[in-house]
Amino acid sequence: MTSVREVDLLAESAHAGQVDKIGRPYIEHVRAVAAGLAPLGDELVMAGLLHDVVEDTDWTAEKLLARGVPDRVVEIVEAVTNQAGMAYEEKIRRITADPAATLVKISDNAHNSHPDRAAQLPAGKRERLAAKYRAARAALWPAAHRADIESIVRIVNPSLLAELDEHRPATLAPSGDGPASK
Repeated sequence: MTSVREVDLLAESAHAGQVDKIGRPYIEHVRAVAAGLAPLGDELVMAGLLHDVVEDTDWTAEKLLARGVPDRVVEIVEAVTNQAGMAYEEKIRRITADPAATLVKISDNAHNSHPDRAAQLPAGKRERLAAKYRAARAALWPAAHRADIESIVRIVNPSLLAELDEHRPATLAPSGDGPASK
């Protein structure tokens, strides 16, 4: 399986019947994450579509590989998948070791942080998640190229552009040799 369309169909089937935190079909979330990654290439789009499949369904990395999902896509999916007993902050640090996984997580974070989505959560949960996602961005953004971050958030959650502007340029990786320049 090498086409984005085939991976999209696999994700749709894997997440069939699932809903996200706000009660929307789960496939809408993974498609939004993938859309933010579209300017960065098909490999990242596929990883975006599958980023929660190992964590939230009965699919395993081995099953994805057997189905023909490219090795690198599966590696990225595994990098962003929760591991039992690992704290969220540690997971974010682990993700930043892989530039492609970092971009997938940035897109995931951007979609989860979208004001329209957050507004549908109870106030306490909304505030807790907002703090969690902002802390994650503080670790993720310095590990990525600013142009890549801008590309993602312009598509997925433009409200984050103001927060991105608050980051001093020195705290973000320079543009020019990241996935967007390939």
